[in-house]
Amino acid sequence: MTTHEHGPAEERSRTIHYQVPGKDKRALFAKSGLDQLRAVAAGDAPAPPISSHIGLEFLTVGEGDVVMTAVPDESHYNPIGSVHGGFFATVLDSVCGCAVHSTLPANVGYTTLEIKVSFLRPITADTGQVTAHGWVTRSGRSVAFADADIRDNDGRVLATASSTCLIVRPETS
Repeated sequence: MTTHEHGPAEERSRTIHYQVPGKDKRALFAKSGLDQLRAVAAGDAPAPPISSHIGLEFLTVGEGDVVMTAVPDESHYNPIGSVHGGFFATVLDSVCGCAVHSTLPANVGYTTLEIKVSFLRPITADTGQVTAHGWVTRSGRSVAFADADIRDNDGRVLATASSTCLIVRPETS
C-alpha cells in the first residue's frame, strides 16, 4: 500500500477482458463499415479491444451517425482527481472514426489524421455513464470530416471534437 501525504491510499484493481481482432485484414474488411459496426453493436462480432478499457459500447449505428456510451471511473483519473483528458479524446476519436467508418464500402478503411478536442466540463467517477455522438459533416474520396460531443445524463455537453480522417483504399497495381 502506498502512503500519501494525507494517509494510506486505497488500492483498487481492474481486470480487462477483450478479444484480439482477426489477423486476416481481408476478412476484417470483407463487409462495409456500416455492416461491420452493426455486427459489433449487435454482439455478432467482437468489440475493439480499446472498448474494454473505457466501457465503450454502441447505442446506435447509422450511416454517418454513431452514438456510443462509456463509463468513466477512478482508474481514468489524472493527478488532480478528475478523468484524464485522454479518456475524453479516446471516446471522441472513437465516435468520430466510427461515424466515418459507417460510410465506407467493403475493403476501405480509415485512420485519424487529426482531432481537436475542447474540454468544457470535468468528468469524475460520479458523473456516471456518458454518451458520445459522432456524425460525418463532409466526406470525399480521400478525406472525411466528423464532429462529436460527449454529454452527461442531464444532457450537458462535457466536451466536443472535430476530426479529419484519411480514407484508406486498397492499392491497385
